[in-house]
Amino acid sequence: MPVSLDQRESDCRIRLEGQITIASAAELKNLLVNWAATGKDLALDLTRAEEIDISTLQLLWSAAREAARTGRHVGCAASPAAISAAQSAGFPEFPGLEHERHA
Repeated sequence: MPVSLDQRESDCRIRLEGQITIASAAELKNLLVNWAATGKDLALDLTRAEEIDISTLQLLWSAAREAARTGRHVGCAASPAAISAAQSAGFPEFPGLEHERHA
């Protein structure tokens, strides 16, 4: 599955793997809604993402705004392909991007 959610004690981890396109957007949205209901921080793992489209980027930035609004933290590790997709679409760096993990 290209999108998965792991609920841990301190946070929720959402992993995106392979090609994450509009076909995965509904599934990602549902996982983000589930995360938002937990009240926990969010860890995004995009280290295995090969392709990310604009719908995915919009959902991730929306989640980051929700986290900021509710005082939660977002951490992110991203693949070069994910970073490039965001830059090409005109988005700033991923929320909570950990530079040392994608270099």
